[in-house]
Amino acid sequence: MEEEIGELRRCWPRSVAGGEFALCDAFYFCRKGIESIVEDEVTQRFTSEELASWNLLTRTNNNFHYISVRVTIIWGLGLIVRYCILAPLRITLALIGLSWLVIGTTLVGLLPRSSGKNWLSDLIHLTCYRICARGLSATVRYHNKENRPKKGGICVANHTSPIDVVILANDGCYAMVGQVHGGLMGVIQRSMLRSCPHIWFERSEMKDRHAVANRLKAHIADKTKQPILIFPEGTCINNTSVMMFKKGSFEIGGTIHPVAIKYDPQFGDAFWNSGKYNMVSYLLRMMTSWAIVCNVWYLPPMTRQEGEDAVHFANRVKSAIARQGGLVDLSWDGGLKREKVKETLKEEQQKMYSSMVVG
Repeated sequence: MEEEIGELRRCWPRSVAGGEFALCDAFYFCRKGIESIVEDEVTQRFTSEELASWNLLTRTNNNFHYISVRVTIIWGLGLIVRYCILAPLRITLALIGLSWLVIGTTLVGLLPRSSGKNWLSDLIHLTCYRICARGLSATVRYHNKENRPKKGGICVANHTSPIDVVILANDGCYAMVGQVHGGLMGVIQRSMLRSCPHIWFERSEMKDRHAVANRLKAHIADKTKQPILIFPEGTCINNTSVMMFKKGSFEIGGTIHPVAIKYDPQFGDAFWNSGKYNMVSYLLRMMTSWAIVCNVWYLPPMTRQEGEDAVHFANRVKSAIARQGGLVDLSWDGGLKREKVKETLKEEQQKMYSSMVVG
């Protein structure tokens, strides 16, 4: 801000002292406002990524398949293949994977605690997630496997979709963290908890940061338990950027294992726009895409440095993930997807300008 306003003042006919208000300063704020209206760097992260070329999916362009008869025929054949051949097979695989997950984890949960029970639990989780990944026609390349999260650690990754869990659990076992649900999701959660120490919170507990932190600390203190999987952004971003990481995951101590996930939108858009599609509609879109293609990079483990607070540590991890995944590193809160800009952010800009004028 200071550099741009300083440039405007140098072009102003009348010289302005550093501690004075200049009418030309208003042009800076007008320009920033117009830029935000035309194309701001926040709200465009909550919509699907623009493709350079059409991938024959209706959802990515509603007009291209009417350009010529040839393109229309190709699009029609693709529609038949995706909906009449691929979708039924994928839905069948997904149902098999989920059924085996519920049945297998329930049976393993009946066994006494032992290393054999842990081995069976890991085997069932891996098998089920791999079946579900096949149900999405997921093609995943894992890089730097020597850096895979270790037991007693915390795995943090950028968040694009609920299937991020399937993509990561396809290559290793994790302890999930989340809110207790009802219905089918609740049945799956309860069965998983019987065989593996996942961390499910009641709605009332989720509001108590200390209760959440204590349960997470107790989990990572036990080096025999699977690493915790957390998405610090707190919401789904369209895989073009990484937004602000919530500091809670970085306050509890322990080793952080950063993971960068980058999807290829040419074969299918993995981004979940929760404001536009419910979970069932979203999964149907995934199963009628060509495929889910992505790269996963395991980054070297990171720990909090001496004198470093949780916010700076979170930003350091976020920058490493963005740099590895080729994503834009943004400091904005992903909560802006559902909320208005906080007054504190407005006041921060006002304070910056007043410090220039007042000194």
